[in-house]
Amino acid sequence: MSDNLRGALLMAMAMAGFALEDMFIKLLADALPVGQILVLLGVGGAVAFGIIAHRKGQDLLSPALLTPALLLRNTAELVGTIGFVLSFVLASLATASAILQAAPLCVTLGAVLFLGEKVGWRRWTAICVGFFGVLLIVRPGMAGFEPAALFAVIGVLGLAGRDLATRVIPREVSSYQISSWAFAMIVPAGVFLMLAMGHSPVMPDALQFATLGAALGVGVLAYYALVGSMRVGELSFVTPFRYTRMLFALIVAVLVFGERPDALTLIGAAIIVGAGLFTLWRETKRPSKTPTAAL
Repeated sequence: MSDNLRGALLMAMAMAGFALEDMFIKLLADALPVGQILVLLGVGGAVAFGIIAHRKGQDLLSPALLTPALLLRNTAELVGTIGFVLSFVLASLATASAILQAAPLCVTLGAVLFLGEKVGWRRWTAICVGFFGVLLIVRPGMAGFEPAALFAVIGVLGLAGRDLATRVIPREVSSYQISSWAFAMIVPAGVFLMLAMGHSPVMPDALQFATLGAALGVGVLAYYALVGSMRVGELSFVTPFRYTRMLFALIVAVLVFGERPDALTLIGAAIIVGAGLFTLWRETKRPSKTPTAAL
């Protein structure tokens, strides 16, 4: 198997894992405060990646971890996590996941505005078309409008900011260090949600502890697979497989939660994915540059 195929397989596995993690969180949210769920998952993930980093001789309190780029990434991670988790807990998983597919388009737009990258009229058109797809799903001012879907838009902006900040993090900071801090930032996000919603901690029962363990396990493995996919294959080949998350999320939404996405949601999702794939195809036509790790 070639490196690109291995990278694509790892990316698809990561997206399946994230869809399952979202499913477990949504299931737990009926019995446990969502903030508490995030605190527990954040602590578990931070410890897991922290142990890996320590075994590799990497310091989690290195001065390099206090660079503005990493601090910005951690802040964006916090905002993105709060927005996205609230969206699929309060709205439908299918709707939230469909809107999330606009994140790569936001990254392209942000790269132009903040990193000085050049984008031609074709990719500008793809960005505008992609955001039209988001409007079809959110439908502000229309009868099918879900106010909670706006949290997904906040999540997209946060996750796009995270990816943009990742591009300028010093190369001496390892993926394991970044991942450990990424999970650690979920903890204050969870605390914020608990305080904002006035929730108190609840002692999980045996089944809920098992579900939390499953969510943590697939979440850590998915993040590890995501890191591996970016390091094994070419970004232009591997990145389009991010869109498999939409497929996995739709399967979970229909089979587990009985959701039935309407026609506009499906059309909007198809438009977003199509615009994103076109943007990535245009990227393959540009002169090659030295790749940077993106998480």
